[in-house]
Parts: sequence; structure tokens; C-alpha cells
Amino acid sequence: MPSYLFWLFSTVMLVGGVAVIALRNPVSSALAVVTCFIGLAGLFVGLSAFFVGVIQILVYTGAVMVLFIFIIMLLDLKAGAKHAKPVVPIVAALTLAIAFIAQLAGVLSHTPDTAAPALDTAALAQASGEWVDAGTIAATGKIATALNAGSLPDVHLIGRALFTDYNLPLQIIGVLLLVATVGAVTLSKKTQE
Repeated sequence: MPSYLFWLFSTVMLVGGVAVIALRNPVSSALAVVTCFIGLAGLFVGLSAFFVGVIQILVYTGAVMVLFIFIIMLLDLKAGAKHAKPVVPIVAALTLAIAFIAQLAGVLSHTPDTAAPALDTAALAQASGEWVDAGTIAATGKIATALNAGSLPDVHLIGRALFTDYNLPLQIIGVLLLVATVGAVTLSKKTQE
């Protein structure tokens, strides 16, 4: 990834993050989060993680933020009375910001290795052959062949891990999103008097 693209996408993310905090309108803040997600997707694509970048746009920017904006608009947050800001959350936020800056300074003070470690394609090909049921796909299957050719088919590996090892958490997240939507609709209903 060229350095100017890295700085461009990083700046987009930082501007979006600052806008989330600075904007008072909740819908504008949600759209600023979308801007931050787009910058993150650009960084993923620049790191050759195309699948993760596309999923970042489709899932987070497309689906989750639409759900958030839908819930924000249903709750009609402007109708609520504005309360005075208590001191405790402000102190907690400043403490977390200082801790984050200290961690960021510690990470940036160390010089990282400039080269990524080499992939052991033989071990990855063998592992991909062991992931499937016995007798269906051998170690010479599609994933193993792609790994031996020097390309990492992250879509196959992520999909298999997501729907085998992490199937239950995926279903739980879907149910939680459904419950959040139903709760927002229930809370937004006006009481009939």
C-alpha cells in the first residue's frame, strides 16, 4: 500500500471518529461512524485483505449502521429533555483517553519489523486438508492447491471457520440484533391515552 493512501484512509478514520464525538445530532454521529468504517475498509483493502474490506462495507456500513440509524430515528431522541452532564462520565472519559494515548505512545515508540514472516504453505495446505470431513476433500483440494500456489484464499478459510467453529456465536449475534430491533420498535410506540 502506498504511504499516501495509508495517510488518506487514516485521516478519513480520524476525522470520522472526531465527528462522532463532536456532532450533537445522533443521526449525524451515526453517519460519521459510517465514514470511519469506510476509511477502515480502505486500510483493509490496502493490506490485501479484500474479503475483510468488502465485509466491512457490506456488514458494518450497509447493515449495522442502517439498523442503528433506524433505531435512532424510531426512538426520537430529540424529544427527550436535555439533562446536565454529570462529572463522573467526563472524568472516566478523560481517564480512558489518557490511557489510550499512553498505550499509543508505547506502541509507536517501538520500531516494528519491516518484513512479514513467510507463510509455511505446506503446513497451511495440510491444515486445510484436515479441516474437511474425511474422504470428501483431500489435501489436494481447492484450498490446498491455492495455498501451494502461493495465494491465501481467505474467503474459503474465513467462511469455513465462521460456519463451523463460530456458528453458535454467529447465531447469537443475529438473535441479539433482532432483539435490539424489536426493543427499539417497542420503546418507540406512543402510549394511547
